[in-house]
Amino acid sequence: MNGAADRRESDGSSTPSGAEVVPETRSGVRLVPATPLPAEEAALDAYSSVVTKVAEVLLPSVASLRVGAADGWAKGSGSAVVISEDGFLVTSAHVVAGASGGTAIFGDGRELVYEVTGIDRLSDLAVVRAAGGGLHPARLGDADRLRVGQLVVAVGNPLGFAGSVSAGVVSALGRSLAAQSGRHARLVENVIQTDAALHPGNSGGALADSAAAVIGINTAVVNPGLGQGLGLAVPVNAVTLGILGALMAGQRVRRAWLGIGGGSRPLPPRAARSSGLAAGLEVTSVVAGSPAARAGIRPEDLILTIDDVPVAAIGELQRLLSADRIDRPVKVALVRNGEQLVAEAVPTELDDR
Repeated sequence: MNGAADRRESDGSSTPSGAEVVPETRSGVRLVPATPLPAEEAALDAYSSVVTKVAEVLLPSVASLRVGAADGWAKGSGSAVVISEDGFLVTSAHVVAGASGGTAIFGDGRELVYEVTGIDRLSDLAVVRAAGGGLHPARLGDADRLRVGQLVVAVGNPLGFAGSVSAGVVSALGRSLAAQSGRHARLVENVIQTDAALHPGNSGGALADSAAAVIGINTAVVNPGLGQGLGLAVPVNAVTLGILGALMAGQRVRRAWLGIGGGSRPLPPRAARSSGLAAGLEVTSVVAGSPAARAGIRPEDLILTIDDVPVAAIGELQRLLSADRIDRPVKVALVRNGEQLVAEAVPTELDDR
């Protein structure tokens, strides 16, 4: 017995009184507890503090939407963000598409009946109004000021779990999201890409910055085959506010339409030198009978400018085709077979029904 005890002492396996007991694995390797550095502890505390404060501010402003169908059965669910004290909430168009109303469930247990006020499928935004009032509106921010790597917090109701919070960063900016309404398709521009965990049911929920300002409305989860753990949000900015204003008033969002499809293409050297531009919008298709067709615009034309504003991508063209250009002539500068031409087109109103 004494010899065994001596051997234990001689091989260092005994533990002096008051010393920390370090567990030993089967392989004989000792596990040394990690001691966070003061700077790491401070960073973790600051991160947790920001996420906690954003959650405290926004959870009362984010509702779970139970979407009703015409036959009275539940059609689906999603999330929505309160934007006015008297009952207006913003959500994703695809959450409430085809429905006239449903029930909004809040974190304090209230269940309020809502009706759909307006839907704009081409931006994937919708507005609903809940009866009762006395809500806590979220503060809306400006997504145009975001930077890649910035901390963001997603608040919503994924997979039926109410009041869920996840955090991450802005993974990328300037992404595009395809949206469709009837026979028309459009790109939602400047979509926010984030690695904050999003799941079905998060659609229509809030994406907020560290100051708890809502800078995006969560809209989609990127297909796992394309980008694991990535989500997309429609940006909240001046364009979005205009859309929401129209939907709150029960109005359609009006857009001008030329009737062309296309993509960016570098200009031929001579056209680049004479115009001072590096790229233009190559016309790949023209809808028969459209304003572009009536103006003589053809496939393979390279559009340089619209009313002297450079256009090098379909998103730039969409931004120019605002409601104030409906039924007003616009000057289209283009290159055809190496020659620069000017056509005049009169955009009509886009019928997205």
